[in-house]
Amino acid sequence: MGRLLNKTAVITGGNSGIGLATAKEFIAEGARVIITGRNKASLDQVVAELGTQARGIVSGTSNIKDVLQLGQQVSAIFPKVDVLFINAGIAKFSPIEGVSEAFFDEQFNTNVKGAFFTIQQLLPLMGEGGSIVLNTSINAHMGMPNASIYAASKAAVLTFAKNLSAELLPRKIRVNAVSPGPVATPLHSKLGVPVQEHMEQTAGAIPLGRFGTPQEIAKIAVFFASEDSSFVLGAELIADGGMATL
Repeated sequence: MGRLLNKTAVITGGNSGIGLATAKEFIAEGARVIITGRNKASLDQVVAELGTQARGIVSGTSNIKDVLQLGQQVSAIFPKVDVLFINAGIAKFSPIEGVSEAFFDEQFNTNVKGAFFTIQQLLPLMGEGGSIVLNTSINAHMGMPNASIYAASKAAVLTFAKNLSAELLPRKIRVNAVSPGPVATPLHSKLGVPVQEHMEQTAGAIPLGRFGTPQEIAKIAVFFASEDSSFVLGAELIADGGMATL
């Protein structure tokens, strides 16, 4: 309790799933939180639920115009950012024959381009001791049919942890990544297969025999955001129930 006291955190895609769970954990640890999301009604509802320590900004990570305005919008609320959780992203799957340029661009524009320029725009607000946490995926490490574009986009984001840590070392800003395996979030309802059937089939491939929860990933984000990880940078923590590691 209080590990993020008086800290300001920005969470992209913070109105559902892992982002929302992380916002709750950050607030419980004493942080002020700004969450972004594309849908104003949903965002307003979540901010009201989170309480007085939360603010919302309507912004889509896939829209570069939105991303390039984010620094100005955040600074109008809080002049300094201590923690940035790059969480917003999409996951779509297709065999190589079905991949169009639009399919490719959609995932890279959101997962990679949007993530990179969000960091760029918010860096001027971050001082010494800042922490950037990247939400990547075990797909960056394992082979899976129909996942080549999604996996490539998450692998690209994972490279930011080491390269940006090296670049930002003089500014004492740490960059780390959490790579979840299957987590029970609204994302799974968008995969085009029956949700319960998909979860049952996938759970059989997880050594722990179950999906992770958003709260379990959020606790890792708190670790990376706080001084508990002050000697950790350029690192990745895989949280997948053993799926890619056993």
